[in-house]
Amino acid sequence: MRALTPPSAARARPGGAHGTAQPHRTSDDVRAPLWVLLLPVLLLVVDLVFDFGWPVTTAAGFLLTVLPVVSAFGYGPLAVAGSTVLAVGLQILLATRAGHLSEQHHVWIYIATTLAGIMGTALSWQRLRRSRDLVRVRSIADTLQYTVLRPVPARVGSLRTVGRYRPAHADIGVGGDLYEVCETRFGTRVLLGDVRGKGLDAVRTVADVLGAFRVTAHETADLCELADQLDRQVLRDAAEGDDDELFVTAVLLQHRPEGLLVELVNRGHLDPLLLTPAGVRPVRCPECLPLGLGHLGGESSAPVAVELPPGHTLLLHTDGVSEARDANGEFYPLTERLTGLGSTDPAVVVDFLDRDVRLHAGSLGDDLAVLALSPAGS
Repeated sequence: MRALTPPSAARARPGGAHGTAQPHRTSDDVRAPLWVLLLPVLLLVVDLVFDFGWPVTTAAGFLLTVLPVVSAFGYGPLAVAGSTVLAVGLQILLATRAGHLSEQHHVWIYIATTLAGIMGTALSWQRLRRSRDLVRVRSIADTLQYTVLRPVPARVGSLRTVGRYRPAHADIGVGGDLYEVCETRFGTRVLLGDVRGKGLDAVRTVADVLGAFRVTAHETADLCELADQLDRQVLRDAAEGDDDELFVTAVLLQHRPEGLLVELVNRGHLDPLLLTPAGVRPVRCPECLPLGLGHLGGESSAPVAVELPPGHTLLLHTDGVSEARDANGEFYPLTERLTGLGSTDPAVVVDFLDRDVRLHAGSLGDDLAVLALSPAGS
């Protein structure tokens, strides 16, 4: 089974109602890379090769002076202290072998290595302390992300749901895209949208809209009234944040149990795509203002009904997909690429888009969210 899952949830431990649990980070998440761990060993080998490859009168142990500092970038204080003792001991042995044990410049090398060991030990302790703080901060961020963007079960009601969410910045788990799927007494309801703007203000709006949807989706029978309530929520956010230009483009969807029809309300968002064995076509909805701008005029149109029989898939997406640009500034040809895919299986479609968009764009310039829905029996 697959679910629309935030990046951190992929690291979540098993458990919970849908097979995922609250994200958990450990110190392994900030462990130094292998090449950093191997640097002290490489330095030690190079020093010994130089020493035994040169004439016996030459002592190359001076290279070991930086060994404690190099070790501090990958190891703990005790290991750094041990590397200091090892470095000074080898320097003494190599100097003795060359007959330079008590020469002044060698004595200063022993002292310099010892001082480097003290500084390296302090550096290692500070690095570990900062690493623990980083793990704690990231764990809090992951918990908040998990609360805002909950993993969606692979099946809700009689729909199979498959999706993917990719933030534009990999180190920021929540962006301006939002989604939610829930089963209510009115049927399965889905929300996918995109907040104007970026940063913490956009994340706050995402959290507020999703919170409002999770409550009103269970209490409001009419899909258009549900959209209007979300519109008023965004308008309140705009007033509180003194942002007259705040809005959220969104698609709301409703699917009644055992039915073949899906009802759609589009509030200024991109047209969903219907994938059928015969091809791909956009689902045209009446043009309505985005959430937060409904007060500017116009009444909500009736939902558009779309037939979704077995073998058909409805794809909702944000502009992180359709507006992804390649090196020449060309937009990603979404419809053409899906037409050439030759499959309507939701998992195949989502996995393909996840790979293909990033191959087209190289790196994401905007958040990306896709959600594919099909009858559970197909």
